[in-house]
Amino acid sequence: MAESLRRRLPLLLLLLLAAGGLRAAERSGGSSSSSAMEELATEKEAEESHRQDSVSLLTFILLLTLTILTIWLFKHRRVRFLHETGLAMIYGLIVGVILRYGTPSTSGHDKPFSCSQEDRPFTTLLVNVSGKFFEYTLKGEISPGKIHNVEQNDMLRKVTFDPEVFFNILLPPIIFHAGYSLKKRHFFRNLGSILAYAFLGTAVSCFIIGNLMYGVVKLMKLVGQLSDKFYYTDCLLFGAIISATDPVTVLAIFNELHADVDLYALLFGESVLNDAVAIVLSSSIVAYQPTGENTHAFDAAAFFKSVGVFLGIFSGSFMMGAVTGVVTALVTKFTKLHCFPLLETALFFLMSWSTFLLAEACGFTGVVAVLFCGITQAHYTYNNLSVESRSRTKQLFEVLHFLAENFIFSYMGLALFTFQKHIFSPVFIIGAFVAIFLGRAAHIYPLSFLLNLGRRHKISWSFQHMMMFSGLRGAMAFALAIRDTATYSHQMMFSTTLLIVFFTVWIVGGGTTPMLSWLNIRVGVDPDQDPPPTNDSFQVLQGDGQDSARRNRTKQESAWLFRLWYSFDHNYLKPILTHSGPPLTTTLPSWCGLIAHCLTSPQVYDNQEQLREEDSDFILNDGDLTVTYGDTTITANGSSGPHTATTNLDSRRTKSSSEEALERDLGAADHEVTSRGTRLVFPLEYNA
Repeated sequence: MAESLRRRLPLLLLLLLAAGGLRAAERSGGSSSSSAMEELATEKEAEESHRQDSVSLLTFILLLTLTILTIWLFKHRRVRFLHETGLAMIYGLIVGVILRYGTPSTSGHDKPFSCSQEDRPFTTLLVNVSGKFFEYTLKGEISPGKIHNVEQNDMLRKVTFDPEVFFNILLPPIIFHAGYSLKKRHFFRNLGSILAYAFLGTAVSCFIIGNLMYGVVKLMKLVGQLSDKFYYTDCLLFGAIISATDPVTVLAIFNELHADVDLYALLFGESVLNDAVAIVLSSSIVAYQPTGENTHAFDAAAFFKSVGVFLGIFSGSFMMGAVTGVVTALVTKFTKLHCFPLLETALFFLMSWSTFLLAEACGFTGVVAVLFCGITQAHYTYNNLSVESRSRTKQLFEVLHFLAENFIFSYMGLALFTFQKHIFSPVFIIGAFVAIFLGRAAHIYPLSFLLNLGRRHKISWSFQHMMMFSGLRGAMAFALAIRDTATYSHQMMFSTTLLIVFFTVWIVGGGTTPMLSWLNIRVGVDPDQDPPPTNDSFQVLQGDGQDSARRNRTKQESAWLFRLWYSFDHNYLKPILTHSGPPLTTTLPSWCGLIAHCLTSPQVYDNQEQLREEDSDFILNDGDLTVTYGDTTITANGSSGPHTATTNLDSRRTKSSSEEALERDLGAADHEVTSRGTRLVFPLEYNA
């Protein structure tokens, strides 16, 4: 028996080893099969995520397509009660409702984990799941009451964009186009008033709205409608955000109806600079950090520090934008890129867009930088571009501006239903509308009164009422509000801002045409035409005629500032940075002859007629005016004779070179004006 067991033992051991190997193989095969299943599931999730990304982008493209087609229909039918931006918001609302209530939840795997050992959130989190590490990024804070209401619809998550998309991709073309398409003639003619409205007016509006909203917050706390902290600095931040006006609807109607050019210039100039001031002001308020235990109390040192931050950020951003424009002008002037229009346009586009990103990377404000980059590019670089590149750059940024702006307004409508952190408070919303109305009134009427003290051409009451009415809120206010929605107060501010934008675009924008009619504001006006003279024709000799009024107004409002800058710009900067202007050999001292020859473009010597800006103005002095009445010709210096109107060349030769250059550069070709039997001939030259 023992002998038999000894013989069978090796066989039993072999059988046991074989069985163990089979079990190990089964386990190995099971684990590899499980791993393969996990990889397959991961690939399917990645494919599904890619599909949802495509669907979300396609949704916005279809929204823009539908908006464009409807805009064409409205323009064809001459419908003005609803602007394209309001239309984009309506379509966004419809799609938001469909996505919110018409698509099922697709993910239900969210499970809260407790990390009680940590006292602060981490931007990136690595989680060990069964020996495998997964990376998670911070999306934001969720209040305990909404822990079970986290978005379970992947599609809605996909259409909710990162706020940085608005600042880094959508805002730059909008702001650059505002500077690049700026009509300098009317802008500089009203420069003092525009700066007052944009800087002083925005600051006044911000502090009035902020203080009124702080009273509203105190009221909400008394009636028990405030469930979390809402500080005074939050109210001031809301005032800065909502002070950013965007009258795109009103301006579009003004442009279509050819409304009064001065009113258009005041509104457009204020809105352009107002956005820049609002964003720098909001950054300064965020930088306000008092010392001590109460970090939200008033501190004089922190206040003046914020003022310094405002001035530093604005001036630094301004310099960065201007320097980038100057560098682009120099590159396009001293290279032969004009021989390759495609490369020239591409470089212009990249240099312009990089200004925004460079300013943000250096701690400045990209909005201010790209705005002044656009103005500098239009003033200098545009003159160096080839004919093809001029047309391409104008059209390129116009299309990008149109698409980006309508994309933002479409997203506003979508966000009303897709954004998950809305906090709507009726008291706060009503208080915000009242505060905005009072802030706008305190902004427009007192400043207009003070400005009229020094203006020859007064800002009329009808203009003031129209400017008060036209304080719409739009893309900039929305972008500033959505940039930070981490706290309770910021979420309430964002929701309120969204409703304010809806109301102003739909109601105020739709009432623009009736308001113009009610206020008797001129429409159908030639952009180059000023109000007709109201007195008899002989008063032209006294400086009260059509051209004289234009001349006096331009001199009165821009003489000390614009003429001083223009003389330096025309004699030195234009010849250095462009192919236009007088040769530097005639403006620089003789000992700078070598530098002057190197920096002056050969085209300046070749071309008898300098390159002109297409949107310039003209300013005439008394010696340039000749009046013909019947058979008698009377010059502005009092001489007369029985011949047709001619220019007084002798008086023109006695003018200073800077005045002569200004009148020539701000002019257009021989132009003839007829008024009440008086024939006026002005020696003007059209821009090349």
